Amino acid sequence: MFVTVAVPLWLLILVLGFAAVSFATHFLFPSVRWFFRRRAERAMQQLNARLDRKIDLFKLAERSDMVARLAYDPKVVEAAMAHAAETGVPGGVAFEEARRYAREIVPGFSATLYFGFATRAAKGLSRFLYRVRVGRVDRDLGNLDPDATIIFVMNHRSNMDYVLITWLVADRAALSYAVGEWARVWPLSAMIRAMGAYFIRRGSRNALYRRVLARYVQMATEEGTTQAIFPEGGLSLDGRVGSARMGLISYIVEGFDPGGRDVIFVPVGLAYDRVLEDRVLVEAAASEVRHFRKRPFRAAWGTVRYLFGRLVGRRKGFGTAAAGFGAPVSLRAFLGAGGTVDSLGARLMAAITEVVPVLPVPLVARALGEGAATRAELRERVEGLVQQLSRAGAVLKLPPQGIDTVLDEGLTPLIARGLVTSALQPVVAERKLLDFYAASVPEPSVAAMPQT
Repeated sequence: MFVTVAVPLWLLILVLGFAAVSFATHFLFPSVRWFFRRRAERAMQQLNARLDRKIDLFKLAERSDMVARLAYDPKVVEAAMAHAAETGVPGGVAFEEARRYAREIVPGFSATLYFGFATRAAKGLSRFLYRVRVGRVDRDLGNLDPDATIIFVMNHRSNMDYVLITWLVADRAALSYAVGEWARVWPLSAMIRAMGAYFIRRGSRNALYRRVLARYVQMATEEGTTQAIFPEGGLSLDGRVGSARMGLISYIVEGFDPGGRDVIFVPVGLAYDRVLEDRVLVEAAASEVRHFRKRPFRAAWGTVRYLFGRLVGRRKGFGTAAAGFGAPVSLRAFLGAGGTVDSLGARLMAAITEVVPVLPVPLVARALGEGAATRAELRERVEGLVQQLSRAGAVLKLPPQGIDTVLDEGLTPLIARGLVTSALQPVVAERKLLDFYAASVPEPSVAAMPQT
């Protein structure tokens, strides 16, 4: 029993290695996981105590568990079998296709990344680029049903929308965004997925994919996940708030149980003195094809110029960015009053239009029209337009110093960018870009339109 046994050194190292691995997996790793899990649970409790809308268990679940739950959902399995019967592929192949879609859609939320990095980065970037202001905040937003699912519905002006809203509601909730194909690039995709966003294929005609996406949206809604969606389905190409594309909204209505958890839509209107992608959007509108040319070198050069300008004090940012929060819309109450999916889309887009803030640059672009003979004439137009919009109940987010300051903040950037001459005449070559900004100011009659 106590006889010395000689073994090769390599065998001794191998035995010790296996022993170390066995000790770590059976004793050390469980203790370490327990320690960090306890710390994470305490941090989550503190975070939920601070938030108005607590982070739900659905969002905190392991991504692999959520993928399996979605893939094996009875309605998804039924859709896979129907897809197999329709296309003639084996049932197992159809199910694997559905599971692949589930892996593509389901996010992997990280509270540490979202609140530890994303919200701070969003705040810093927003303030670095813009003067951020909040326009109207409806009084009913302070009395929302604590058990309801909250869905922010917004107009889509810029990719900065994600950044701006993430920061503005960071003290209330963690948002789950629906993002398009533009974000499915490494390493951006991993970070966006970890922030709770889920990817969607806009315009996909694959029935199985749409069924899997619908079930994920319905499951998230049923569990109370706070979401943010852009009903227009893409960035506005002409500056106006467009009509709703009913995909995600129809999924929510289709899965809604009037006797269960209510769904409350919160309209959000977004506006910018300078839309970073404005020229790209105007070019896409001119081509009548929603296809955006990727210009990484142009974007990088523009970033370098902007940073250098800020460093030497020549640039002060891109003006004002603002958000308005409108009256909430209860899905239970709306459907109970006889509303339909289509009328819900129209109602939400009208509510969004109503709270889009009016800022100096779009206001001056609208007042300028075909040009002004003198600055005094332009000032008079701006003042008259402000009065009309004010009477119509529009959300005006203008400098409090008066009309002269409004005119300065709106006109100076237009001249500096070459959209308007110093003689107050629109530059012909930049007419479409000037119209892009002018179109974001609502007609006074539209701003005053009653909600039904």
